[in-house]
Amino acid sequence: MKILGLDTATSGCSAALWDDDTRDDGVPGGRVIVQRSAPMARGQAEVLAPMAQAVLAEAGVAFAALDRIAVTVGPGAFTGLRIALAAARGFALAHDTPVVGVTSFEAIAHGLPEAERAGRAVLVAVDSRRAEPFLQLFAPDLTPIGDPAMLEPTAIAAWLDGLWPSGPLLVAGDGAGLLRAPLDRRADLTFANGDGIPDAAVVARLGATRPVGGPVDPFYLRPPDVSLPKAKA
Repeated sequence: MKILGLDTATSGCSAALWDDDTRDDGVPGGRVIVQRSAPMARGQAEVLAPMAQAVLAEAGVAFAALDRIAVTVGPGAFTGLRIALAAARGFALAHDTPVVGVTSFEAIAHGLPEAERAGRAVLVAVDSRRAEPFLQLFAPDLTPIGDPAMLEPTAIAAWLDGLWPSGPLLVAGDGAGLLRAPLDRRADLTFANGDGIPDAAVVARLGATRPVGGPVDPFYLRPPDVSLPKAKA
């Protein structure tokens, strides 16, 4: 099964082709065939489609040969989320390909090296472009703990204590730096390496495990800063 992964949710733009070779007995497998990425906070609309086309061209795979498209649904930047979702829906409509969604939290958490997160809970912080980051906590096996949240920095420590009062903790995501002051008294705290941006290769890999057929809508977690024009009567 070949899955095209797309991401423009935060401050990057990436596309990747994942070949899922899970065996008939259910043992997972898979590999990245081709991937491309570029850090950018703006301009993804002009870059994503050519990037996806280049990934497929390098792999020698046509859009019609894809089994599904996986896309990051957020939370993240309002415009960025809509860019990748619109591209995924356009590709899917043209070739009758199912689309599946992956949250930014999941993509970041599952993109961490196993050695780096071994034995640690993972707190993913996504930069909301405001003082309050988007947050979600995961157990060491990457099972979500509690619901996603968007909190004032002064409320983060108490929120975290209610979900994971003690134990090793790894903080990841492009908003991780915003947590250094609120969590400065926390013991067993480590900040992950890397830029904390979702990776389309991880999005594609996770997309191989998702059921198809459900709605794939943007996950904002808070109302957008812009208002869409109202329809005329």
